[in-house]
Amino acid sequence: MYTTREQDLVYQNEVKEIKLLSLLEITNAINENAPVNHLMKIFKFILKEQLGFSKFVLFMHEKEWKHPVKIGYKGKIDLKSIDKQFSRFKEITIIESSKSMLLHEFQVIIPVYHSEKPLAFLLLSSNLDSESETSYFSFIQTLTNIIAVAVENKRLGEQHIIKERISRELEVASEMQKLLFPSELPSNRMMDISAKYIPRHAIGGDYYDFIPLGDDEYIICIADVSGKGVSAALLMANFQATIRTLFKYQRFEMPFLLEELNKKVMKNAKGEKFITFFIAHYNAYTRKMEYVNAGHNHPFILNGRNVIMLEKGCIGLGMLDEIPSIEVGKIELKPNSTFVLYTDGVIELENPIGEFFGVSNLIKTTQSYSALKMEDMNNIVFSKLDDWREDLNFVDDTAIFSCKFF
Repeated sequence: MYTTREQDLVYQNEVKEIKLLSLLEITNAINENAPVNHLMKIFKFILKEQLGFSKFVLFMHEKEWKHPVKIGYKGKIDLKSIDKQFSRFKEITIIESSKSMLLHEFQVIIPVYHSEKPLAFLLLSSNLDSESETSYFSFIQTLTNIIAVAVENKRLGEQHIIKERISRELEVASEMQKLLFPSELPSNRMMDISAKYIPRHAIGGDYYDFIPLGDDEYIICIADVSGKGVSAALLMANFQATIRTLFKYQRFEMPFLLEELNKKVMKNAKGEKFITFFIAHYNAYTRKMEYVNAGHNHPFILNGRNVIMLEKGCIGLGMLDEIPSIEVGKIELKPNSTFVLYTDGVIELENPIGEFFGVSNLIKTTQSYSALKMEDMNNIVFSKLDDWREDLNFVDDTAIFSCKFF
């Protein structure tokens, strides 16, 4: 029998899995330049079959207002009055009562805007409990945004407005990337986990994750994709969804997992990009950790003045069709150990005379402040990075993921 806490954890993981798989299906369709009617079929399937909404209408602006999706509503719709009826809605709104016959039939309106311009409105009949609503509605707004922007991209592409099309693509990728990272990280008597990430541009190619496998076991990982832009963000989104899907159904030995991930990256990137990746499986009861470092910057473990660099592993994913060899590292963490993972944007940040911040500076900083909460330590690291770069900009995505195990 599951405890209430375990049931909540299972439910949260299932909800997040639905969101990730939905996102993956949409992004793959967009990446393959699927026609608008196909995108709408996916959108309807997600809302009706995966999220359980039986009544909704989507309005989209393509030169004029249209309703490409209408499920469970048979009333007449005056499209010419959409601006007048809906323009006052700027945020997700619960409709308690309305004189509008159309609005009266629904409980929620979800608007999508770009630069003050309305792109879409989604009307929903909701039977969710109040605790689930915020999470679902925010996700649906993001999904609707991605769909609306993708359709708008097609229209702009047909008109050869390249600048606007690039702007929309960046917005799509930015919305997708918000779903890549865990929304909450634990801070309790067993552990204190925190992360800080600054993308160089509107979108980035860094990723970190913390995946509970039960009460005492966890997957901790960080990754960085070569190259930047929309294609890199899509590859990383696909990669993250693959990891979570694999761990949902069963556990794998590290070598097998890395080989499967390598195949996935090779298939999706077609040899044009690769991913550096670090993954650890930690058992909080035994305090034992297994890990593989696939070409990533070496994470390190601090315990007092002792520093252990986690170097064992293999080449980056997507570099070769088959990984020549995989070495699994094993270590037992002592109480009050601090585990620090990071991407190359941290250590390769340059000062005005061209010097890198470097691993040694990162180790010294984290050693000095590892007694603090991990969130505070991460903020100090970024403060040191700001001092180091002075007036220069960050030149790469920059992420640090810190874990204290008591």
